[in-house]
Amino acid sequence: MSHLKPHDVAVALQLALEPGSTFRRLAEALGMSQGEMHNAVKRLVEARLASPESRTVYRSRLLDLLTGGVPYVFAAAPGAETRGVPTAHAAPPLNDHFPGTAPFVWPDAQGTVRGQAVTPLYPGAPGTAQRNPALYEALALVDAVRVGQARERELALQQLRSRLQVDG
Repeated sequence: MSHLKPHDVAVALQLALEPGSTFRRLAEALGMSQGEMHNAVKRLVEARLASPESRTVYRSRLLDLLTGGVPYVFAAAPGAETRGVPTAHAAPPLNDHFPGTAPFVWPDAQGTVRGQAVTPLYPGAPGTAQRNPALYEALALVDAVRVGQARERELALQQLRSRLQVDG
């Protein structure tokens, strides 16, 4: 049995945002290889987060993972100040709700913001800001759940629930 890897969460989010994506489209969207996409989907199926027939993500199960699993299994502790790409409450769609709060960033030499470093779920995450804005926002929301205070986590989960189209 394979265990989920952090980037599998990003793959699941992309499948939820773009149902029916091919392995090629997933690879392009995440900036990873098609082989790694195949392995990630296999792990998602084994974890009962996706259908083996259609690669459809079970959205309510994914939300359960984001709510109760990711903050613990893929925990992140803010690090030293560095240049990077804004994440968590410093990125859209939460940045308008928490003005003046010290930002969190994914370390990246091309980044435009200085803030506390947060290790992204996968190394290619900073590139999603330009390449795949919908996934970037979803990953930033997940980071708000991973490192945010109660208010940030609550708003991030509301946003994720809406984007995943899960009632409740």
